[in-house]
Amino acid sequence: MSALDGAVIAVAGAAGPAGRATLLRLAEAGATVVASDADAARLAEAVDAARYAHGGATVTGDTVDLLDLDATRAWADRTEKEFGRVDGLVHLVGGWRGSANFAATDLGDWDVLEKLLIRTVQHTSLAFHDGLQRGGNGRYLLISAAGASKPTAGNAAYAAAKSAAEAWTLALADAFRKEGGEAGPRAAAAILIVKALVHDAMRAERPSAKFAGFTDVKELADAIAGVWERPASEVNGNRLWLTEQP
Repeated sequence: MSALDGAVIAVAGAAGPAGRATLLRLAEAGATVVASDADAARLAEAVDAARYAHGGATVTGDTVDLLDLDATRAWADRTEKEFGRVDGLVHLVGGWRGSANFAATDLGDWDVLEKLLIRTVQHTSLAFHDGLQRGGNGRYLLISAAGASKPTAGNAAYAAAKSAAEAWTLALADAFRKEGGEAGPRAAAAILIVKALVHDAMRAERPSAKFAGFTDVKELADAIAGVWERPASEVNGNRLWLTEQP
């Protein structure tokens, strides 16, 4: 039996290619999947696809403003109340802004990325912290980029935002460690790191491209599901590299 069989997993940013792959993989493993995204139409398509692929699975969709802490807390509370537990939050909210060089950096990009990449991590982690502890095998998973560890001149805002999101997630991991005491953490926060993601539509658009070092969204989804197969103490506070480490 899969460690995810019967688990209740929330997925933030579920309507994109990585989100769709993750919904399918978690549903396949027997989890109840509670998806959210700001785009209601795309979210409905993603949820319907996962339901269709796995007829017996419970996959629901909820349009949540993750920039609103109260709305995010309400989503977490509603999830736990409806399904009796919450065993995971997968953070897939993304976004990218860059420039030709450092001097050309537009600080307006930071304003956008701070909301997408940092504020949503803050809100989801605060909202789901207690529920993940109560679940007994909870996981908070942030998807990050190798660029956070080795920023480049044109990616200052993006790398800084990703780095801040990683630091926040590691602080959550430290909270889980301290709250677990001598018995070890009951929940875990971890970071899965990719260079970039690739999916079938990208390959179709650029059939000659190599996408060297990229992680396929299906591979990412497998790695996400696999985190629940490992003890909390083994993954808590760790960066799990899916690409070459800089």
